[in-house]
Amino acid sequence: MINRFEVGQPFETTVVAVTNDTVFIDLSAKSEGLVDKADFTDADGNCSVKEGDKVTVYFTADVRGEMHFTAKLAGQKADTSMLENAFKNQIPVEGSVQGEIKGGFEVKIGSSRAFCPYSQMGFKDKKEPAYYIGRTMTFVITEFKNEGKNIIVSNRKIGESEYANKLGSLANQITEGAVLEGTVESLEKFGAFVNVLGFKTLLPISEMSLDRVNDPADVVAVGDKITVKVLKTDWKNERVSVSLKALIADPWENAEDQFPLGTKIDGKIVRIADFGVFVNLASGIDGLVHISELEGVKAGTNLKKVYSVGQNMSVVVEKVDAAAKRISLKPAQSAEQDTTAASYLSSQKDDGETYNPFAAFFKK
Repeated sequence: MINRFEVGQPFETTVVAVTNDTVFIDLSAKSEGLVDKADFTDADGNCSVKEGDKVTVYFTADVRGEMHFTAKLAGQKADTSMLENAFKNQIPVEGSVQGEIKGGFEVKIGSSRAFCPYSQMGFKDKKEPAYYIGRTMTFVITEFKNEGKNIIVSNRKIGESEYANKLGSLANQITEGAVLEGTVESLEKFGAFVNVLGFKTLLPISEMSLDRVNDPADVVAVGDKITVKVLKTDWKNERVSVSLKALIADPWENAEDQFPLGTKIDGKIVRIADFGVFVNLASGIDGLVHISELEGVKAGTNLKKVYSVGQNMSVVVEKVDAAAKRISLKPAQSAEQDTTAASYLSSQKDDGETYNPFAAFFKK
């Protein structure tokens, strides 16, 4: 099997060990291949692979029985024949950006020179041309002509590939229904953006609380660490929406026990419709006072001219339908008025008899 490898041939395998300077890969033949660790190391010295990881590498040479592979071509590996193989097999190559020329950049790969158009340098976070000059970067060869005299390369395709792989990995973790930790990055009128595993998700204002929220800042602040539930994912358009509300227990489950028929409550109007007003009874629970129950109001009246959101209203529970999440209410004298009246009547006693204003008058 080992003898069937051809120079430039891609090979998907598993990392079996990582040492100070070498990554060993499984050749499925009771032997191991060698890859320079530098191929997997970033500018900060961090190695991107570990034992057990799946990798795609490319055969470069058989050196005294040792099978050598690369994850990208660079330096002495990048002679003309290797670059041609890299072009045919789309093997990443490393090159040094020498300078800016008409339409793009001159890039040196081994002993060869290549051209990278402006449009193919950088991905998403593009920089000014001066930023790239002098840097060693990774490219894909998009054209190889005249025995290597005309080479065109793209750094953008590398970025696109890495980004696609990253999204694929995130899609396996950020799934609908998953409960994950995130950090609030910014607030908008329509909600908040939350960083979840490095990906920007949207927390809509309607998913922040069981209660109506007018300003996201009333619920979260930039920098807050929060736990959210993933509601919907659209990886094709790179959109994910999350919810805080979905993790809060449904208050309607105990609504019938919490609000028995006849219960009197002092609430506030939270919404006004053509057919009545909605009064908040508890967090996440609003009841409806139908227009037919409103005293002095006729059908067709513009209720917004009579009532206002935030206005206090005392109501009595007439009907509870927890399954449909509906509570019917009717106006009532406030609980405070009831208490005051009861207190007043009980204090107005005359010799053990109920207070009579006329009798009190004649006693004067």
